[in-house]
Amino acid sequence: MGLIHMDPAAAAGPVPHRSSGILGQLSLGDEEFERAIREGLAAAEKALQDCVRSAPDPRVADLTGHIAAAGGKRMRPLLVLLGAQFGEPWDEGVTVAAVVAELVHLSSLYHDDVMDQAATRHGVPSANARWGERTAVLGGDWLLARSAQLAAGLGADALRLNAETAGRLVSGQLRELTGPAPDEDPVAHYFRVTEGKTAALLAMSLGIGALQAGAPEPYTAALAAYGEHLGIAFQIADDLLDLAAPATLTGKEQGKDLLAGVPSLPVLLARADTGAAGAELRALLAAGALADPADHRRALELFRTAPARARAEEILHQRLADARAALAVLPPLTARRALDALCDFVALRTS
Repeated sequence: MGLIHMDPAAAAGPVPHRSSGILGQLSLGDEEFERAIREGLAAAEKALQDCVRSAPDPRVADLTGHIAAAGGKRMRPLLVLLGAQFGEPWDEGVTVAAVVAELVHLSSLYHDDVMDQAATRHGVPSANARWGERTAVLGGDWLLARSAQLAAGLGADALRLNAETAGRLVSGQLRELTGPAPDEDPVAHYFRVTEGKTAALLAMSLGIGALQAGAPEPYTAALAAYGEHLGIAFQIADDLLDLAAPATLTGKEQGKDLLAGVPSLPVLLARADTGAAGAELRALLAAGALADPADHRRALELFRTAPARARAEEILHQRLADARAALAVLPPLTARRALDALCDFVALRTS
């Protein structure tokens, strides 16, 4: 087992290190490891950009490369590279696996933006805003199909994992669209949606990286379990950030989920809170979207000390504890410390 090994020429050119920002905040104290991961990310980024613009028709290439060109955290490729560290030294298949994971993620963004009627994504007009909803959906479909083509080249296990993850993503999107069943607990429904839309892809990213590196099965299973918990924690952190963080930090209006009536975890917990301390907030949230500016401001004020917010933070930290516990079977490599530090990164986002 060892660090990534790659030809420096593979990372040549002005390729942006979109995930290095997260990597740089993990304080690993291992310059060689961080350099190798950055080189791996650069190689994956170049392969991704080549892939999304590979459609023969330049109009289709413009559509499918639109969101990828705008950037993003590239969390999924980073997780692929970290998962690969628990097998044999890196080879070309890991780069392809990183592209597969990011393509699935990008396809979900095209579809999500149509469902949400979002006007922007990563600071640029969304695909649906620029080309229309039907074209944007087809762009997302193309990216998903392309991920399957690449996964097929990695072998039957990678293709199966890709297909299972795509199915979970679509199921999560459908659950979100249809809402909870009449007899379903809304909080339980929230977690089923999050497991499909967010956690599944983080688990896949770690798993396909370990798979391509030939990591032992117990390591692959542990990484997938970690990814499931981390994914749910990420979503809860985003929910909490929407209520507390200023627009200068998140890039979006504070309390945007409240304005849109999005059933985030703190909102669902506030609606279910039967205590006297949560009565005013519960009454405000009963109507759904808070379009009235005064109601919106008041709800944000109440959430600062609401029991529902405290409960959401407890669930967040429990998920992070579960993620850390899943790492226990892994060898003490720098990559394991990086995964543990990612839990700190998520926790600090809401502090």
